[in-house]
Amino acid sequence: MNHNLTKKGIAEFLGTFVLVFFACGTAIVTNCNVVATALSFGLCIVAMAYSIGDISGCHVNPAVSMGMLVAKKMTVKEFFVYIAAQFLGATVGAALLYGILYGAGMLNITAETQIWATNAMVGAGAGGIFTSLAIEIVLTFVFVFAILGVTAKAENGKVAGIVIGLVLTLVHLIGINLTGTSVNPARSFGPALMRVIFGGGAKAIAEWWIFLVAPMLGGALAAVVYGAMFKKNTADNMNEVAENTENE
Repeated sequence: MNHNLTKKGIAEFLGTFVLVFFACGTAIVTNCNVVATALSFGLCIVAMAYSIGDISGCHVNPAVSMGMLVAKKMTVKEFFVYIAAQFLGATVGAALLYGILYGAGMLNITAETQIWATNAMVGAGAGGIFTSLAIEIVLTFVFVFAILGVTAKAENGKVAGIVIGLVLTLVHLIGINLTGTSVNPARSFGPALMRVIFGGGAKAIAEWWIFLVAPMLGGALAAVVYGAMFKKNTADNMNEVAENTENE
């Protein structure tokens, strides 16, 4: 692994660590207050975008990396380094968070109403699976599509972090009371694993596959749709230039 890719991996580890520790932590300590939790996720992205954005692009999310891979904005090697760093960062962030909360007596493993900041399927059975997949695909599609759009032009660099943070806040505002809003397989994995380790039950880790498959599909779909639109727009602009040249 080259030195530059190592730095990118470290940046992704730190960014995902911060996202899970602070945003999932906010969900737990505020008993999942929707506005506070949504803002916390958005603000974490804003903070990290301006901290590590110049190093790794601040994906801190395998679904975003998937979108970038499909859009040919990163290599396959970079993709696997990124997602490994993201999952590791999410796991370490969740472990530290749950360890601190458990030590502080704020994690009651016997309470059925304890907020664990995990994601959960909507409903039950096949209908619940389909609905949950649809919700997460749509939410992730919107999030990644916005990222591709705002980062397409260099002049958007100064505001890109703010826009991306606001979009993440937006998808959380609608998604928290549905699936808990994942749009990020690594973010979902860390808390789900800790819930098992700290004795909170295996339901979250058993349903985690939904929050792996749906966001990755949503991210890839966003890249495909955005790419198709961008190519059409570019072709239209070239045709317009050609027509104007001929008229002259």
